[in-house]
Amino acid sequence: MGITILVTGCCGYIGSHTCVELLLNGYEVVGIDDFSNSDKSVPDIIEKITNKHIHVYEGNVLDCDMLETIFKENKIDGVIDFAAYKSVGDSISNPIDYYINNVSSLLILSKIMKKHGVKSLIFSSTAAVYGQKEKMPITELDEIGNTTNPYGTSKLFDEKILKDIYLSDKTWNICIFRYFNPVGAHKSGQLGENPKGIPSNLMPKIVNAAKNNDIITIYGNNYNTYDGTGVRDYIHVVDLAKAHIKGIDLVLNESGGYNIYNLGTGRGYSVFDIINTFEKVNNVSIKYHIGEKRCGDVSECYASALKVERELGWKAELGLEEMCKDAYNASFQTE
Repeated sequence: MGITILVTGCCGYIGSHTCVELLLNGYEVVGIDDFSNSDKSVPDIIEKITNKHIHVYEGNVLDCDMLETIFKENKIDGVIDFAAYKSVGDSISNPIDYYINNVSSLLILSKIMKKHGVKSLIFSSTAAVYGQKEKMPITELDEIGNTTNPYGTSKLFDEKILKDIYLSDKTWNICIFRYFNPVGAHKSGQLGENPKGIPSNLMPKIVNAAKNNDIITIYGNNYNTYDGTGVRDYIHVVDLAKAHIKGIDLVLNESGGYNIYNLGTGRGYSVFDIINTFEKVNNVSIKYHIGEKRCGDVSECYASALKVERELGWKAELGLEEMCKDAYNASFQTE
């Protein structure tokens, strides 16, 4: 048997792409997913892309008995945790659900890991923990807190929990990745961002508008940015997934450590940048209208990714055109 990684939320957008990269890099993968925001066809798609088997348990990370079963039936060497809810808007409407799922699931997972002597963890966090910053790019040394929505606050709590776990027992190997807006899809077109219900993120909204001749809402055009729309650091999901291979190497080979890295491209794109590039590379037209700013949205947010390049040797390789092209291509195969 090789090295086995447990991936929570394994069939979600980022989880599924990370499972592909893990399998292609020789790891055994065990997953858990409740399919609340993913499709039951995903495990078969992962196996089709990789020609490797993935053992998926259907269940929720809040279920202690399910986690116990997974750890008893498999020799788990490390864990990658993608089990959080992640919609900013939904978190504002349903904060209780977000705190229960995003915080309690980490506590339960950590407790079961400790019980079974598994102390290597990669945790998916977010740039939202930084709150509103005046100075860009954001570095890992910038203060966190002053979050603007319950989603970001739940991840802030999670990071504090993980820091306390490490301080209590420095044999833990914890790597926190703060994501900056993953978009795009696998080049095969078989995996992509395919949220259930009405999408909350910009790229799937643009994809739907292109395919269905819908009109999308741009939430505010009077931000203090170069074209008035919100600026974000968008990163191709495959680049993001590949960073987790570097993270696994780190947490499995350290004799205890607590590390935090931004995962982004190091530059910001506005909403209009995304729309214009999408129209250009896919030869489509996007209709939109300007709406009110959303509560909790910040003007701009983009990363410094120098630390992760320096320490882990990872750097984003795919640009905005690939992000837009791959997202649109995958939408025709993941319906």
